[in-house]
Amino acid sequence: MNYEYFIAKRVIGSKSYKSSISAPIIKIGIAAIAIGIIVMLIAIATGIGLQQKIRDKAVAFNGHITIAKFNSDESEEGQIPISKNQEFYPEFTAVDGVTHIQAVANKFGVIRTLTDFEGLFVKGVGQDYDWKYFKEFLIEGRLPEYSEDYSNEVLISQYLANRLNYKVGDDFQMYFMKQDVSKPPSIMKYNIVGIYNSGFQELDQTYLIGDINHIQRLNKWEKDQVGGFELFIDDYNKLGDIGFEVYKSTPSNLDTQTVAQKYASIFEWISIFDKNIYGIIGIMILVAGINMITALLVLILERTQMIGVLKALGSNNWSIRKLFLYNASYLITLGLFWGNLLGLGLLFAQKYLKLFPLDPNVYYVTEAPVYINLSYILGLNIGTFILCLVMLLVPSYVITKISPVKAMRFE
Repeated sequence: MNYEYFIAKRVIGSKSYKSSISAPIIKIGIAAIAIGIIVMLIAIATGIGLQQKIRDKAVAFNGHITIAKFNSDESEEGQIPISKNQEFYPEFTAVDGVTHIQAVANKFGVIRTLTDFEGLFVKGVGQDYDWKYFKEFLIEGRLPEYSEDYSNEVLISQYLANRLNYKVGDDFQMYFMKQDVSKPPSIMKYNIVGIYNSGFQELDQTYLIGDINHIQRLNKWEKDQVGGFELFIDDYNKLGDIGFEVYKSTPSNLDTQTVAQKYASIFEWISIFDKNIYGIIGIMILVAGINMITALLVLILERTQMIGVLKALGSNNWSIRKLFLYNASYLITLGLFWGNLLGLGLLFAQKYLKLFPLDPNVYYVTEAPVYINLSYILGLNIGTFILCLVMLLVPSYVITKISPVKAMRFE
């Protein structure tokens, strides 16, 4: 029979325990652990969620990896055409982890209305385009449908629709400058079939999605010529390795670039979230541990006479320390329970009710995204429990310094 556990249960269940002097301190310790867990859960869920959301938005517009001709002109307009007759197209089988490849081309143009104008890129796509990401962004209308024939259907951003007062079903003209600036610009008429909002305003105000056939004709390219290729992979964590393998597997006249390289400043910014998360976790566990140490010392002080009696009856120091560690484990578990209940409740409320909006100009998203995964929840709880318990081993050493004779006289 584990008598330490038996006595700990009796102590916890006694009325005197709940109404003792140490009760408020114990409640503060439990509250500290609960608040710590809430803060840590929110920090991890929102930090990882924001990273993934921003990353997915950038991937939606560029793919994980882009393939294009080497070009000293850094602008999208400086694209040099590439033939689609490549070994890696339409299936990139040379590198494991590549799930899809699609041909694209960009062309800068100007939309002009009676009262305003807007300059942006038409991203030309074709039948091979993966609409997975834009299905999530679509807020009105439908996605365009492209085939071998020319199509005037386009998908525009909500930013552009609001700025130029457009809605689904409207037509507009777009002007494209020719290389010979002395000649009048080419004019294309487009029909809006859908409106999207990625929340990534930097990209929403830059692109509309149209038919690649128009880009080829405006640039006077052949039907098998495109501006570049976009690749998607199955595991973002392998982006660097797969990007290097893709580079080695493409011809020497082609360059590859990962989405993290293309938007280096944004990805460096979101990588700082990891340091913030680790910092918050460390601080919260330290605060919770200190509060539990205080609670344990008060418990030991309050039960000094009981410690003296147990020592007089033959209990060794480690047995009595185990008794108090069992007691502390119960308090830690109680704090973890309430922390998880409230923390996960807030996270699920944010996930489904969108309670806390964010400024897309600063955070690239319209509301605080959350990432909920059982593995990090379990890891966080187990780690917090073990670390708090380890921190309590030191103050429990005080028990070894208590004399049985003096302890039984202790008032």
